[in-house]
Amino acid sequence: MRFRPDHELHRRRASRNYGLGAVLLAFAALVFGLSLVKARENGVPGLRQAGAGAPAITAGESGR
Repeated sequence: MRFRPDHELHRRRASRNYGLGAVLLAFAALVFGLSLVKARENGVPGLRQAGAGAPAITAGESGR
């Protein structure tokens, strides 16, 4: 059974949906990155700078 080829309108709509998805993903990544920077600036426990390969939370720290 063969399917009919997609209409040109469907191809354009799919292309637009992929573009909008990429924009939304970029926006979500930007908001996430900004929230991490703000949390580090405000001194949230457990989000301090870790050295190369060192864990951010050491044993005995629960972050509470």
